[in-house]
Amino acid sequence: MNMLRFALAPVLALTLAVPAFADKIPLATLSAYLNGLTTAQAKFTQVNSDGSLSTGTIYIRRPGRVRFEYNTDKTLVLASGGTVAVFDPKSNQPPQQYPLSRTPLNLILAANVDLGRSNMVVGHTSDDKTTTVVAQDPDHPDYGSISLVFTANPTELRQWTVTDDSGSKTVVILQNLQTGVDLPASLFSIDTETQKRRQ
Repeated sequence: MNMLRFALAPVLALTLAVPAFADKIPLATLSAYLNGLTTAQAKFTQVNSDGSLSTGTIYIRRPGRVRFEYNTDKTLVLASGGTVAVFDPKSNQPPQQYPLSRTPLNLILAANVDLGRSNMVVGHTSDDKTTTVVAQDPDHPDYGSISLVFTANPTELRQWTVTDDSGSKTVVILQNLQTGVDLPASLFSIDTETQKRRQ
Protein backbone atom coordinates (compact mmCIF):
# COMPACT_ATOMS: atom_id res chain seq x y z
CA MET A 1 0.00 0.00 0.00
CA ASN A 2 2.81 2.39 0.92
CA MET A 3 4.61 1.45 -2.29
CA LEU A 4 1.49 2.31 -4.31
CA ARG A 5 1.14 5.65 -2.52
CA PHE A 6 4.76 6.55 -3.29
CA ALA A 7 4.37 5.44 -6.90
CA LEU A 8 1.33 7.65 -7.39
CA ALA A 9 2.84 10.68 -5.63
CA PRO A 10 4.56 12.13 -8.76
CA VAL A 11 1.35 11.75 -10.77
CA LEU A 12 -0.74 13.48 -8.10
CA ALA A 13 1.82 16.26 -7.78
CA LEU A 14 1.70 16.83 -11.53
CA THR A 15 -2.10 16.96 -11.49
CA LEU A 16 -2.14 19.51 -8.68
CA ALA A 17 0.47 21.65 -10.43
CA VAL A 18 -1.70 22.18 -13.52
CA PRO A 19 -3.71 25.41 -13.12
CA ALA A 20 -7.45 25.51 -13.65
CA PHE A 21 -7.81 27.03 -17.10
CA ALA A 22 -10.16 29.98 -17.43
CA ASP A 23 -12.58 30.09 -20.33
CA LYS A 24 -11.44 32.03 -23.36
CA ILE A 25 -13.16 35.36 -23.79
CA PRO A 26 -15.11 35.00 -27.07
CA LEU A 27 -13.93 37.02 -30.07
CA ALA A 28 -17.33 38.71 -30.34
CA THR A 29 -17.01 39.94 -26.74
CA LEU A 30 -13.50 41.26 -27.39
CA SER A 31 -14.63 43.01 -30.59
CA ALA A 32 -17.50 44.67 -28.70
CA TYR A 33 -15.11 45.77 -25.95
CA LEU A 34 -12.67 47.35 -28.40
CA ASN A 35 -15.48 49.05 -30.32
CA GLY A 36 -16.77 50.50 -27.06
CA LEU A 37 -13.32 51.82 -26.18
CA THR A 38 -13.84 55.30 -27.63
CA THR A 39 -11.37 57.13 -25.36
CA ALA A 40 -8.79 55.85 -22.90
CA GLN A 41 -5.55 56.73 -21.21
CA ALA A 42 -3.00 54.77 -19.20
CA LYS A 43 0.56 54.71 -17.99
CA PHE A 44 2.63 52.22 -19.93
CA THR A 45 5.91 50.35 -19.85
CA GLN A 46 7.38 49.45 -23.21
CA VAL A 47 9.81 46.59 -23.74
CA ASN A 48 11.72 47.39 -26.92
CA SER A 49 13.09 44.85 -29.36
CA ASP A 50 16.62 45.32 -27.96
CA GLY A 51 15.41 44.59 -24.41
CA SER A 52 15.53 48.20 -23.23
CA LEU A 53 12.61 49.71 -21.30
CA SER A 54 10.68 52.93 -21.88
CA THR A 55 7.82 54.42 -19.86
CA GLY A 56 5.21 57.03 -20.56
CA THR A 57 1.53 57.82 -20.99
CA ILE A 58 -0.74 56.65 -23.78
CA TYR A 59 -3.91 58.39 -24.96
CA ILE A 60 -6.38 56.64 -27.26
CA ARG A 61 -9.26 58.19 -29.14
CA ARG A 62 -10.86 55.74 -31.49
CA PRO A 63 -11.16 55.53 -34.37
CA GLY A 64 -7.67 56.08 -35.65
CA ARG A 65 -5.99 58.21 -33.01
CA VAL A 66 -3.34 57.40 -30.41
CA ARG A 67 -0.65 59.41 -28.63
CA PHE A 68 2.43 57.91 -26.93
CA GLU A 69 4.25 60.38 -24.66
CA TYR A 70 7.60 58.94 -23.54
CA ASN A 71 9.12 60.00 -20.23
CA THR A 72 12.73 59.10 -20.93
CA ASP A 73 13.64 61.44 -23.79
CA LYS A 74 10.37 63.27 -24.56
CA THR A 75 9.88 61.34 -27.78
CA LEU A 76 6.30 61.56 -29.03
CA VAL A 77 4.45 59.20 -31.35
CA LEU A 78 1.13 60.40 -32.78
CA ALA A 79 -1.36 58.60 -35.00
CA SER A 80 -4.09 60.66 -36.61
CA GLY A 81 -5.73 61.03 -40.00
CA GLY A 82 -4.34 57.71 -41.17
CA THR A 83 -0.74 58.79 -40.49
CA VAL A 84 1.78 57.90 -37.78
CA ALA A 85 4.25 60.68 -36.90
CA VAL A 86 7.36 60.17 -34.75
CA PHE A 87 8.70 63.33 -33.10
CA ASP A 88 12.36 63.09 -32.09
CA PRO A 89 13.28 65.81 -29.55
CA LYS A 90 16.93 65.63 -30.64
CA SER A 91 16.13 66.42 -34.27
CA ASN A 92 15.35 69.73 -35.90
CA GLN A 93 13.71 67.92 -38.79
CA PRO A 94 9.94 67.46 -39.30
CA PRO A 95 8.50 64.28 -37.77
CA GLN A 96 9.09 60.99 -39.54
CA GLN A 97 5.74 59.89 -40.99
CA TYR A 98 4.28 56.70 -42.43
CA PRO A 99 0.78 55.22 -43.05
CA LEU A 100 -1.09 53.90 -40.00
CA SER A 101 -2.52 51.18 -42.25
CA ARG A 102 0.93 49.59 -42.48
CA THR A 103 1.13 49.02 -38.71
CA PRO A 104 -0.64 46.22 -36.81
CA LEU A 105 -1.89 48.79 -34.27
CA ASN A 106 -4.29 49.93 -36.99
CA LEU A 107 -6.31 46.76 -36.37
CA ILE A 108 -7.54 47.94 -32.94
CA LEU A 109 -7.84 51.61 -33.92
CA ALA A 110 -10.20 50.83 -36.82
CA ALA A 111 -13.70 52.33 -36.78
CA ASN A 112 -15.18 48.84 -36.62
CA VAL A 113 -13.09 46.08 -35.05
CA ASP A 114 -14.26 42.64 -36.16
CA LEU A 115 -12.01 39.92 -34.79
CA GLY A 116 -14.31 37.36 -36.38
CA ARG A 117 -13.30 38.49 -39.86
CA SER A 118 -11.89 35.67 -41.97
CA ASN A 119 -8.13 35.16 -41.54
CA MET A 120 -7.78 38.13 -39.18
CA VAL A 121 -7.20 36.16 -35.97
CA VAL A 122 -4.38 33.64 -36.21
CA GLY A 123 -4.25 32.79 -32.49
CA HIS A 124 -6.86 32.70 -29.69
CA THR A 125 -5.68 31.13 -26.43
CA SER A 126 -6.14 31.42 -22.68
CA ASP A 127 -4.33 30.51 -19.49
CA ASP A 128 -5.56 30.66 -15.90
CA LYS A 129 -5.72 34.47 -15.94
CA THR A 130 -5.79 35.94 -19.43
CA THR A 131 -7.03 35.55 -23.00
CA THR A 132 -4.57 36.27 -25.81
CA VAL A 133 -5.58 37.09 -29.39
CA VAL A 134 -3.06 37.32 -32.23
CA ALA A 135 -4.40 39.35 -35.17
CA GLN A 136 -3.12 40.46 -38.54
CA ASP A 137 -4.42 42.35 -41.56
CA PRO A 138 -6.02 39.58 -43.67
CA ASP A 139 -5.14 41.47 -46.84
CA HIS A 140 -1.57 42.27 -45.78
CA PRO A 141 -0.18 39.65 -43.35
CA ASP A 142 3.28 40.89 -44.37
CA TYR A 143 2.64 44.09 -42.37
CA GLY A 144 3.11 42.12 -39.14
CA SER A 145 0.79 41.16 -36.30
CA ILE A 146 -0.45 42.30 -32.92
CA SER A 147 -0.89 40.05 -29.88
CA LEU A 148 -3.51 41.42 -27.46
CA VAL A 149 -3.80 40.25 -23.85
CA PHE A 150 -7.10 40.66 -21.99
CA THR A 151 -8.42 39.86 -18.54
CA ALA A 152 -12.06 39.04 -17.82
CA ASN A 153 -14.78 40.15 -15.40
CA PRO A 154 -14.82 42.85 -16.61
CA THR A 155 -13.05 42.52 -19.94
CA GLU A 156 -9.99 44.78 -20.03
CA LEU A 157 -7.03 45.22 -22.35
CA ARG A 158 -3.80 44.70 -20.40
CA GLN A 159 -0.99 44.65 -22.92
CA TRP A 160 -0.06 44.08 -26.52
CA THR A 161 2.94 42.95 -28.53
CA VAL A 162 3.48 44.35 -32.01
CA THR A 163 5.56 42.24 -34.38
CA ASP A 164 6.52 44.42 -37.33
CA ASP A 165 7.28 43.43 -40.91
CA SER A 166 10.92 42.74 -40.02
CA GLY A 167 10.01 40.42 -37.14
CA SER A 168 11.00 42.87 -34.36
CA LYS A 169 8.76 42.74 -31.29
CA THR A 170 7.67 45.64 -29.08
CA VAL A 171 5.66 44.97 -25.92
CA VAL A 172 3.42 47.64 -24.36
CA ILE A 173 2.14 46.91 -20.83
CA LEU A 174 -0.72 49.13 -19.63
CA GLN A 175 -1.22 50.31 -16.05
CA ASN A 176 -4.35 51.93 -14.61
CA LEU A 177 -6.28 52.03 -17.87
CA GLN A 178 -9.01 54.68 -17.65
CA THR A 179 -11.81 54.70 -20.21
CA GLY A 180 -14.38 57.30 -21.19
CA VAL A 181 -11.98 60.17 -20.48
CA ASP A 182 -12.26 63.62 -22.06
CA LEU A 183 -9.50 63.93 -24.66
CA PRO A 184 -9.50 66.95 -26.99
CA ALA A 185 -8.91 66.38 -30.70
CA SER A 186 -5.96 68.80 -30.56
CA LEU A 187 -4.06 66.24 -28.46
CA PHE A 188 -3.78 64.11 -31.59
CA SER A 189 -3.06 66.83 -34.14
CA ILE A 190 0.21 66.23 -35.99
CA ASP A 191 0.11 69.75 -37.45
CA THR A 192 -0.42 71.35 -34.02
CA GLU A 193 2.45 69.40 -32.50
CA THR A 194 4.74 70.23 -35.44
CA GLN A 195 4.03 73.96 -35.09
CA LYS A 196 4.52 73.83 -31.31
CA ARG A 197 7.96 72.30 -31.70
CA ARG A 198 9.02 74.94 -34.21
CA GLN A 199 8.49 77.73 -31.69
